[in-house]
Amino acid sequence: MGLFSKLKAAVKDDWCGDCSSKMDEIEKRLYLMPMSVGHYVDHKEAQYYIKNLIPINSKAEVPIGMYACRITVYRCPECQKRIAMVLPFLPVRDQERTEFAHYYKNGELDSFIWHN
Repeated sequence: MGLFSKLKAAVKDDWCGDCSSKMDEIEKRLYLMPMSVGHYVDHKEAQYYIKNLIPINSKAEVPIGMYACRITVYRCPECQKRIAMVLPFLPVRDQERTEFAHYYKNGELDSFIWHN
């Protein structure tokens, strides 16, 4: 494993932290969050997302001034490790004002993602 691969794994969402391989995106979903402009609160606990997210099909379904989030699941083709990334954002004029992403590396969101 080269130094370059290890550095990529440390700073890129789609590189495995265990074996430093490029991960495959296997799932991507959108959800409405129960927060509006001026009332955003960062949540790190997976349980918050499990209890509060409402599935939606597109950003067009997000009411003006409301937050949404994208959950992207990556899987390493080498070691099969999965990581779920939650990225909250506020749609603003065809762009996304993103907040801090949260990564769940131990299956915390698996039942929510695969059974919703």
